[in-house]
Amino acid sequence: MSVLRRVLCQNRWLPQTRALSTQGPLVDLKVDDGGVAIMTLQRPPVNSLNLDLLKEMSKSLDEIAKNKSKAMILTSASPKVFSAGLDIMEMYKPDLKRVEEFWTTLQEVWFKLFGSNFITAAAINGHAPAGGCLLAMSCEYRVMTGGNFSIGLNETALGIVAPNWFMDTMTNTIPVREAEYALTTARMFNVEEALKVGLIDEVATDKDDAIAKCKGFIAKFDRIPPLARSITKLKMRQAAIKRLQDGRREDLNEFMQFVQNPKIQKSLEMYIQSLKKKA
Repeated sequence: MSVLRRVLCQNRWLPQTRALSTQGPLVDLKVDDGGVAIMTLQRPPVNSLNLDLLKEMSKSLDEIAKNKSKAMILTSASPKVFSAGLDIMEMYKPDLKRVEEFWTTLQEVWFKLFGSNFITAAAINGHAPAGGCLLAMSCEYRVMTGGNFSIGLNETALGIVAPNWFMDTMTNTIPVREAEYALTTARMFNVEEALKVGLIDEVATDKDDAIAKCKGFIAKFDRIPPLARSITKLKMRQAAIKRLQDGRREDLNEFMQFVQNPKIQKSLEMYIQSLKKKA
């Protein structure tokens, strides 16, 4: 089923949302009376995206779609980190069956978030490097709390080339020239820089304020017919979605070759050792 046909089917009757509240060890999901779901990542200490967290996120996104929630706000239970990105330990000396599932689940989460028919916003209450930045950019609107925080795709600093769909997500968010410069230099933007370039849309005083500002964005669509809004959104994003759909197996194969490369494994080992020294 095409993305647009799926949107049409999901929006056909647009029933009232039902109450929803689920709490797992890694993701807390609650839907308020206005139909806004708040998905809170809560994998201490820094919400590193391992297979288990990604599975819970995927399940929660399915619940939001099934519940016909009108919008979702993604945030973090950590006071200083939105998400530190992909869990390096999933890629270091990996079990090949598990690491394949890890990557395909990450793809699924991106499809469901970037290609959602409901409104999405991110309340970024802390650092958001790499995969954390990807999650935030996959949302339609981003509010980041002020402070000494940073956001960006910094994969090249570790000798890693960001997949095409990471790049597509960034160029969907900021101008192509800015994205190219940021990706090649592994640039991490501070809050003010991120606001200036358009990587985030607003700055908040704290998490509660960030969520409130996200709800303010969501409220802008109260008088917009939801079907027209969702189809317009998916038309804008369809090229990036189709690119990964068509090349999904190739993307997986490239990742599997990457994690089995001895040089990459050595780089990951050195990075892990450096983290241990800082601890």
